Formats: sequence, C-alpha cells, structure tokens
Amino acid sequence: MGKLSEMPNIGKVVEEQLIKAGVDTPEKLIETGSEEAWIKLKAIDPFSCLMKLYGLEGAVRGIKKKDLPQDVKDKLKEFYSNYK
Repeated sequence: MGKLSEMPNIGKVVEEQLIKAGVDTPEKLIETGSEEAWIKLKAIDPFSCLMKLYGLEGAVRGIKKKDLPQDVKDKLKEFYSNYK
C-alpha cells in the first residue's frame, strides 16, 4: 500500500509516532483500527487530541477527517471522552 504518510490525514510527525508505536504500515494501521492506534499514540504523546483520533479514523477509511460521517464522529468523541 505504501507509506503511512501517503494515507489521508497522516503527516510526517504522526507517521513517525505511529512507527515508534509499532504501527509501521498502512495495513497495520487499518488492522489496528483508529481507537487502538490512538491509545498507542497517547502513550507516546500525552497531548494526542480528538482531532488526531478523527484523523486516524479517516486514514483507516481512506477519507479526510472532515468527511467522516457525524455518527462516526459522535462515537469517536464518546470514546475519547471516556478514555480520559
């Protein structure tokens, strides 16, 4: 599939963080899922925010985070709120 940074919403910094967290390919990110990948990133970067979670979900789906359906955003927001 290529590099993580070729996925929507994944820049070089997030790519480096994902690799450090053991999620080193697009396939592995898709397999891991956005929530579990975000938890791994949170361990590395305690300032990982809801927007990063949206970005990961968008990457998994192959879309920009702004294009996520509202019900998906609501579910992710609930997960994020309950994680704190």
